[in-house]
Amino acid sequence: MPKRALDALMWAQAYDAMERAQRLQRQFFHRGPATPYWEAPCDIFETGDALVILVALPGVEPENIEATLSAGVLVVSGERALPREMREARIHRIEIPHGRFERRIELPPVPFEIYGRHLANGCLMLHLRKL
Repeated sequence: MPKRALDALMWAQAYDAMERAQRLQRQFFHRGPATPYWEAPCDIFETGDALVILVALPGVEPENIEATLSAGVLVVSGERALPREMREARIHRIEIPHGRFERRIELPPVPFEIYGRHLANGCLMLHLRKL
């Protein structure tokens, strides 16, 4: 393969890698009015009288999670700290987000109250009862 074609291929691959990295950054990290944060993925299920919301928060301690319900919006927020033993380590790869997180979930136009919450296997499960 001629050197010119090899150079073009190398730059095209580098550009593709940069595009993927920027897309992932836009997907997981947002800039709010004060600080950047990442957004946890969630699943939402509805039964006849409740919503069950499952939020993936691997490595987040229960005391570092806040869930509030206001004006039809559920906000799950907190912080995932870098493990203490990793703070001085040399980083080879970081794919799991760390730092502040916030997930805002607009709810159907029905009044709800949070009546159950537990964290298991890295997922926060919230039960919202329809009023």
